[in-house]
Amino acid sequence: MIGPALVVAGATLAAGLVLALVARRLPTLRLRLVALALGAVVLPLAAVLLSGVLMFDSGHDLTVLAVASASGLAAMAGAVLVARSVLVPVRRVRDASEQLARGELTARAPEDGPAEVAELGAAFNHMAGELERLFDARRQLVAHASHDLRTPLASLQAMLEAIEDGLRPADAYLPAMHDQVRHLGRLVDDLFELARIDAGALTLEMREVELGGLVECCVRGVQASARARGVRVESRVDDAVPRVRCAPDQVERVLLNLLTNALRHTPSDGAVAVLVASDDGAVRISVEDTGEGIAPESLDQAFDRFWRADSARRRDGAGAGLGLAIARGLVEAHGGRIWAEQRPGGGARVSLTLPIAASQPAV
Repeated sequence: MIGPALVVAGATLAAGLVLALVARRLPTLRLRLVALALGAVVLPLAAVLLSGVLMFDSGHDLTVLAVASASGLAAMAGAVLVARSVLVPVRRVRDASEQLARGELTARAPEDGPAEVAELGAAFNHMAGELERLFDARRQLVAHASHDLRTPLASLQAMLEAIEDGLRPADAYLPAMHDQVRHLGRLVDDLFELARIDAGALTLEMREVELGGLVECCVRGVQASARARGVRVESRVDDAVPRVRCAPDQVERVLLNLLTNALRHTPSDGAVAVLVASDDGAVRISVEDTGEGIAPESLDQAFDRFWRADSARRRDGAGAGLGLAIARGLVEAHGGRIWAEQRPGGGARVSLTLPIAASQPAV
């Protein structure tokens, strides 16, 4: 009896290994699941049948084998149905991915079926939503950039035509033409900087820096403009502020941008302040003003590209609305964060954090 049993066990094991190798080479998940169901049912049945043939010779035993065979077939049918319940939602995710590949950004996958497939559908929908948001942002970027480029170009064309027609001498338009060319140059530079940030091609020359001197340099850089506007500018740097690791030229660019924005929105006899203090393992720099502030519903949009407050859109020379977007990219490239909030007592406050230098203890 032991000999035939060992023969049956060995044959069943060998057949199972062969079936597993064949199932792994099948091209679709459906075929693999069917092969798995067949193996799970047919192999035990075959082993039972073979054992019955070798060890039994009774009609009753054959009846038992027949009943076992019928049960096995029912189990296989159930396995096929279970496989279908898995494959149908997977196919729907596949169809949604094909729609997305064709450019249908609104395509979404159903989030039903087994838990793992539902999680796959949710992850796909999140990815599709992010892609749709990015494509919308790109369309808006192109539209806004085209508008801001068209305005100075139209102005330059009108002035050149007036000069060609002899309506005005060239000298009368030269200062205005220089202003428009400088505006175009700044816009192109900002767009190029945003492209570098998006592509991850921004190169930062990092070193340890004392922020006190850097802040004072930025404040001196805007003093002349502040005096012309009748605005006071001051800085307050805590004595215990540690050094930070940053690219000084890029941090200076961010601060000058924030100071320029603050001056633009601060009326005469107002004030702008730069505050530097330690903040939980980092250094926080805040630029605050006593101007009109930022509407609460616009605080999250302030760093979007081409965003400008309504009052700023009505002012000449208010900029293209790229400064804060570039500032966010530069700060995040340093491993910090930047945010806007309302200043207690009126006005706006824009704060950013920079990581302290590794050689400095966290305060």
